[in-house]
Amino acid sequence: MTTQRDKKVRTASLSIFSNIFLIIIKVIAGVLSGSVSIISEAIHSSMDLMAAIIAFFSVRISSNPPDKKHPYGHGKFENVSGVIEAILILVAAIWIIYEAIHKLINPQPVDTLGVGILVMTISGIVNYFISHRLYKVAKETDSLALEADALHLKTDVYTSLGVAMGLGLLWFTNLQWLDPLVAILVALLITYESTVLLKKAYNPLLDTALPEKDMETIEHCIQKHLNPDMSYHQLRARRSGHYKYIDLHLEVPAQTSVAISHQMCDDIEQEINLQFNNAEVHIHIEPTTDLSQIRL
Repeated sequence: MTTQRDKKVRTASLSIFSNIFLIIIKVIAGVLSGSVSIISEAIHSSMDLMAAIIAFFSVRISSNPPDKKHPYGHGKFENVSGVIEAILILVAAIWIIYEAIHKLINPQPVDTLGVGILVMTISGIVNYFISHRLYKVAKETDSLALEADALHLKTDVYTSLGVAMGLGLLWFTNLQWLDPLVAILVALLITYESTVLLKKAYNPLLDTALPEKDMETIEHCIQKHLNPDMSYHQLRARRSGHYKYIDLHLEVPAQTSVAISHQMCDDIEQEINLQFNNAEVHIHIEPTTDLSQIRL
């Protein structure tokens, strides 16, 4: 039987092999043509390869069960992975802009445009299908590392096709400044990608609350099992990798037995787990603050 961990590891491996293939053909096309935009895409794919390798190891480690040193599990390894990937993308963008500006100042003719256009088109098609697969598995397993990797490849789709279009315009117009200009536009898109990813990966490291929509879903699950004489407070929820940790205080009438209170907690926990994968719920029972219900 295939586990979530096996599915994530296999999908991360697929991203590694696809990036190796794309780096090889982009480097060959970049050297043959002298196109800085193709070289920039090869650099981007190199960063993507590093990110894919990091994602591969992070999904393996994050799926390990809690141990003595990590009693809350290893979920945040995926968040650390996402932060590192975002930084790598930002470094790649800065390098691309540097090379493109150098090419604008010292223009050089671009040759073998047909090869470059073909390679960029192939790259866009390959990344489209790989990113689609990564997104699907990321959604099924709630994996931030795979989602981050998918975001890289999704951006690669746009940048590869953008470079192909830029080379096509260069072919027809012979305007040499189009190539470095396209490279700069690619770098700006990559910069935006890195900031979005960095925010998403870094926030859980600070134990930021779950999105408002998720909190509303949790509240609905709780209220579904509350009687009129029950209430709750101090609801908190955070994310750690693909795990979600939720805790709250549940007020029940003071005369309620331990067995009934325990069953109420089980019902709420099961309801929440129907809505979220890998959720761990902790409920603290308290007697109601309504003193009129307390029998001495």
